Amino acid sequence: MTGLLTRVRFVAGALALAFIVAMAAPVSAQQPASVNPTASAVQEQQLLKELNKIQGRGTIPDVKSYVLEHPAGQEWQHFHTVTLKWIGAVAIIGTLGLLVIFYLVRGSVRIERGRSGIKIVRFTGFERFVHWMTAVCFVVMALSGLNITFGRALLLPLLAPETFTAISELAKYFHNYLSFPFTLGVVLILFMWIAGNIPNSVDVEWVKRGGGIVGHDHPPAYRFNAGQKAIFWIQVLGGTAMVMSGYVLIFPFYGTGVAGMELAEMVHGIVAMLYIATMLGHIYIGSLGMEGAFEAMGEGTVDLNWAKEHHSLWLEEEAVRGSGEVPREAMTRPAE
Repeated sequence: MTGLLTRVRFVAGALALAFIVAMAAPVSAQQPASVNPTASAVQEQQLLKELNKIQGRGTIPDVKSYVLEHPAGQEWQHFHTVTLKWIGAVAIIGTLGLLVIFYLVRGSVRIERGRSGIKIVRFTGFERFVHWMTAVCFVVMALSGLNITFGRALLLPLLAPETFTAISELAKYFHNYLSFPFTLGVVLILFMWIAGNIPNSVDVEWVKRGGGIVGHDHPPAYRFNAGQKAIFWIQVLGGTAMVMSGYVLIFPFYGTGVAGMELAEMVHGIVAMLYIATMLGHIYIGSLGMEGAFEAMGEGTVDLNWAKEHHSLWLEEEAVRGSGEVPREAMTRPAE
């Protein structure tokens, strides 16, 4: 009897062991032959590939904050940290280099007839106020914006971290709040000067003859020549693009998502770099590049001989208008 029980237990144990082996076989077939203890169970790139984003859970109403990582965010980060810096460096440093070379070769454009001593009004007090308001806002916003892109690499090594942080925080507030008077300036400039900045056939001839910048020719021009018209439209169109994209960044997620915010930042950065480079050329011509040009916006008046050489058609219009600003005899009177 005892022997019979022993055989039964042996058979039962064998059957149980066979059952366990049979159940474990499919599971073991799904496991890798070898396990790499340094590999992550779920890798970051695998999640991005399968789900197109890495998203968690949260309790706040803004569900966009639940997204921890997104492929487009990686592209934006590369643009912000690498591409934009290259665009800005090439555009701004390149423009400065060309202006230095041009000044060394050409020098300042002089009033060839010399000053006549007769002053005529070129810009009213209101026009000059709008110009300088917009210009001051532009300079402060340009410097504060460049600090965002280049400050960490150029300024932080020279300053204490606390000082750099304080300067950057103050620059951010200046950048944001000065955007409002800058916007007003762009709008006022559009309405003040659009009538005189419509391109025409005179501008084509002005460009062909070098605009008085290349060589010593002085092609005729109305109140604004082709170069000034180009600056006007860059100011209006570029300024509008910066203002619109900038407000999207100042007031985030109003009518846009993360992708829209990234696009706005890219547009804002690229346009700003090109805008700054263009304005450097404008500042050069209005100061060192041309004798008597700064007086137009500094004092509101220009010398008669300067007007004859650079804006002769405008001078004729002023004389015909008989406003009293341009004596009729001054048009035929030889320059002193």
